[in-house]
Amino acid sequence: MRKLISGLLAAFLVVTAGAAHAGYRIQSGDTLKVEVLEDPSLNRSVLVLPDGSIDFPSAGSIKARGKSTADVQGAISERLSQVFAARPTVYVSVVHVKEVLPGDIKPDLSAIYVMGEVNRPGVIETEDDMTVLQAIAHAGGFTRFAATKRVEVHRIDVQTQSEQVYYFDYKNKLGISGAFLLRAGDVVAVPERRLFE
Repeated sequence: MRKLISGLLAAFLVVTAGAAHAGYRIQSGDTLKVEVLEDPSLNRSVLVLPDGSIDFPSAGSIKARGKSTADVQGAISERLSQVFAARPTVYVSVVHVKEVLPGDIKPDLSAIYVMGEVNRPGVIETEDDMTVLQAIAHAGGFTRFAATKRVEVHRIDVQTQSEQVYYFDYKNKLGISGAFLLRAGDVVAVPERRLFE
């Protein structure tokens, strides 16, 4: 009888956890794990940017904020079907949730975001000055697919709502300096290297 009760309780907990996860809506600052069954080289963690989007190779920018993981899976699979022979099987899960503190009105602008071809994309909470190179190092450095000559720093001017993009060529030391100071809300984007780049 005890085994039956514990078995039913375990089954209830699994179903409840699944329902809670299914009801979760993705927020800016969350980190998602995306896996493509047909091409494991595409598997990666992606950061949900302040504008609510994610960037995924061969799929481009996809709206994620406010959507479920199933919605994002479908969107990525649909976009990738244009470059695959058949629609690929995509799995999306939330691996890190951005903590929102009570009274935190604009959590999206409280940190530095690092995304793309780095080993640990995500949110960097810091009160100290941080340079572009320090942010990349904090994110585990470049992956082997990183286009190190085309690193971008995206900055939003809150008053004018305009975006400024700064370019950093790590390989040739061109564009902004590696000592360029980042501000809260900045996004460091490391794109994927092109073929023969």
